[in-house]
Amino acid sequence: MKNILITGGAGFIGSHLSEKLLNEGNHVICLDNFFTGSRKNIEHLMDNKEFELIRHDIVEPILIEVDEIYNLACPASPVHYQYNAIKTIKTSVLGVTNMLGLAKRAKAKILQASTSEVYGDPLVHPQREDYWGNVNTIGIRSCYDEGKRVAETLMMDYHRQHNVDIKIIRIFNTYGPRMAENDGRVVSNFIVQALKGQDITIYGDGSQTRSFCYVDDLVRGMTALMNKEGFMGPVNVGNDGEYTIKELAEMIIELTNSNSKIVYKPLPSDDPCKRRPDLTLARRELGYEPEVHVKDGLKKTIEYFAGVI
Repeated sequence: MKNILITGGAGFIGSHLSEKLLNEGNHVICLDNFFTGSRKNIEHLMDNKEFELIRHDIVEPILIEVDEIYNLACPASPVHYQYNAIKTIKTSVLGVTNMLGLAKRAKAKILQASTSEVYGDPLVHPQREDYWGNVNTIGIRSCYDEGKRVAETLMMDYHRQHNVDIKIIRIFNTYGPRMAENDGRVVSNFIVQALKGQDITIYGDGSQTRSFCYVDDLVRGMTALMNKEGFMGPVNVGNDGEYTIKELAEMIIELTNSNSKIVYKPLPSDDPCKRRPDLTLARRELGYEPEVHVKDGLKKTIEYFAGVI
């Protein structure tokens, strides 16, 4: 049994990761400040004697004994991370520094949840890990994009200077049950609008592309990276199927049997035109392969939101 800390453990991804690690026989410490996390996501775990909940913000240091740290704490959707941009970048700089200090003291492995946003609005497609990105350092998304880039820098410097055992995973668009209804992400937006019979809002002309990874596939990739000896990343994990935003909207209308119409609004600044991971490295080093087709994953997500709404 390992003692595993998950920061952001009450979040969408963190709650699924908590489940998996508990099912594998570990003791899980879920740490969350509940800015975007929710108690509802982890209520079903509270009776498990190997599950522990701590309300805490990683911007403040914490001293506990752990074997592994999954650092997921950070608002991840534009609506949430732009709400308090300064706090967002503090989470990725001060928060990650605190978690690395904990890993150093406890001699724990630490995995940083980085993001495809480190590639910005990419000039290389699909995106490989050796691409340095095209990020606007002063744009409205930079609190998140640049914060995550600095977090990767801190991870590498703690590894080089203090020999901390680090892992860096670059997460591409992830969806599934327990997404927040109000997080402003394209999958949750479209599903909620379709289920309510509202117009589906596309920003831009809908030709911009994304890849969509079901949460179970992502969690498998995360644990595979944590358990892979001698490999720290950075490594892309996602699904390399690529869809236009308009195709996604049409798919959700079909799956929900909705009468919603598609309407178009101006594209926000710095919104990437293309996004798809090159998964060559993940396949070679982690044996990773996305298994859930987007339509199957959307059906499960629609079922979840139908229950919530």
